[in-house]
Amino acid sequence: MRKTMTDKGVAALKPRSSPYPDPQMVSHYIRVRESGFKSFVCQARDPYGKQIWHTTGSCAVLRIEESREKAREAIKRIIARLPPEEPPPIKPDTFKDVAEAWLARHVAAKQMRTERDIRRNLATYVYPRWADRDFVGIRRSDISALLDQIEDASGPRTADLMKAYLSSIANWYAIRNDDYISPFMRGMRRHTKPARERILTDAELRAIWREAERSGKFGAFLRLLLLTAQRADKVRTIRWDDVVDGTWIIRMAEREKTNAGSLALPPLALSIIEAQPRLVGNPHVFAGRGDEPMDISNAKYVFDEKMPVLPHWVMHDLRRTSRSLLSRCGVSHEIAERILGHSVGTSVSQIYDRHRYDEEKKVALAKLTMLIDSIVNPRDNVLPMAKRGKRKP
Repeated sequence: MRKTMTDKGVAALKPRSSPYPDPQMVSHYIRVRESGFKSFVCQARDPYGKQIWHTTGSCAVLRIEESREKAREAIKRIIARLPPEEPPPIKPDTFKDVAEAWLARHVAAKQMRTERDIRRNLATYVYPRWADRDFVGIRRSDISALLDQIEDASGPRTADLMKAYLSSIANWYAIRNDDYISPFMRGMRRHTKPARERILTDAELRAIWREAERSGKFGAFLRLLLLTAQRADKVRTIRWDDVVDGTWIIRMAEREKTNAGSLALPPLALSIIEAQPRLVGNPHVFAGRGDEPMDISNAKYVFDEKMPVLPHWVMHDLRRTSRSLLSRCGVSHEIAERILGHSVGTSVSQIYDRHRYDEEKKVALAKLTMLIDSIVNPRDNVLPMAKRGKRKP
């Protein structure tokens, strides 16, 4: 029997059913398969007497001395009722792993209407910087640095929007992990300005309307926004079959709480709709590519370049302006709010009052159209009446 075993001796071993014992180390063996594959193995008994075999490695990779060292450590661990080898470290969850799980189990599961926007914003602002980051290793300083970059590039409102998404992801992850504590805290918001209050002056409204009349499809879209007081996305996605006998039946989006329902459109609004070209295969009044509605992402920038210098305005200012004009022309608060699709009254009154207010909304929109027309086309030839003098007795 051999008294030593070298790497050269291992290479010379022939296949057999039982492993070759290592003469220089008890419980260490060389196994040679019929295929010629050779591996180092060791065996030991755990505290319960169970015999455990463990492969330390391939003979083509390990030298016999290296295998003996690994075998000694494995035998010690088996006797101590441990796995023969230290298990590999668990791969930490990356930010993208956690975010995608949150999107699937929280956002998509609850059928949030903003899912598409959330995915787009994460892909735009966060994944390029944090996709492969260890989620647990993200600290407050990392969050502040990311929000600084977003604020500098896209403004404080966008930074706050992303902060809200990230905070929701962290809170969702904390619920599922015993040791994780969300790094978000109060005071991390970037935008501190009050909500926008801007409405257009008569002169600004007149300038925008006149330029809109020369601006094709996007101009028609802006004018319809003013005439209906609806949200931009509702007007942008209006379909031909939504308008029946002069009444716009506003589609209810999934998980949408409420909207204006139906609006009997004034003739001017209907004429703007009818003036739009009908594209085969596209169901939208304001048609875009394929069967999609038009893309307005860059249209306002192009529109503003043609305009005279005006203080900064956004499209939602048109909705706020229309709401103010409804009050200006004597429409009651209750009817004006119903036109905008806002909830009116208490929860009890909403349950019991099932009146549709269609006629009242029709009259209100007619008044709004007349007021806008009087602003856009002022009657310069109308002279004020002279005051009557007192009759002499």
